[in-house]
Amino acid sequence: MRKYIDILGFLIGWLAIIGQFILMIQNRQADIQETIIRFFSFFTILTNILVALYFTSRISISKNTSLSRLTNSGNLTALTAFILVVGLVYQFILRGTWQPTGLQRIIDELLHSAIPLFVFLYWLKFANKTDLIFKNIKIWLWYPIGYFLYVIIRGHFSNFYPYPFVNVIEIGYSQVFINALIISLFFLFIMWVLILIGNKTRKS
Repeated sequence: MRKYIDILGFLIGWLAIIGQFILMIQNRQADIQETIIRFFSFFTILTNILVALYFTSRISISKNTSLSRLTNSGNLTALTAFILVVGLVYQFILRGTWQPTGLQRIIDELLHSAIPLFVFLYWLKFANKTDLIFKNIKIWLWYPIGYFLYVIIRGHFSNFYPYPFVNVIEIGYSQVFINALIISLFFLFIMWVLILIGNKTRKS
């Protein structure tokens, strides 16, 4: 049963990512090279790629590759926390900032709503006790930290910031670092909630 769910996760994950890439190239506001860099500058895209790679590793024939490390203990919980933050931040902060239509709306809902919900339900079903140990998860905290540093440094030279809450030009460095701290604490909170939920459901 899990194999078929893994295949579904693989299909919807890469469908959404590739679809968004094609749409972004078609509607680009910069040259192709800059557009590609911008595509990979969105936390939403990077996190959805990690999720898609997780499901890719689950259905991969070879288990002796670096990709297979994504299935190590704790990684499923970390990825679930990140993709949930993607969904929650979009629903409560970013949804009103634009109104996609047509195919873009479908892709948008996949990336920000359907996939986060799918991964959460997958985690509820398949996360095991070793996925709920914080020491197996904490290394992933470098991911959002590294992301924020990358966005700020690149934005300094390109003047492109993928999200309004990291836009140094509009809100300044102080507010950006405050926002980064708040979101980092939110990541920790979501991880804690997942560990709490996981331990409760597995005791019952």
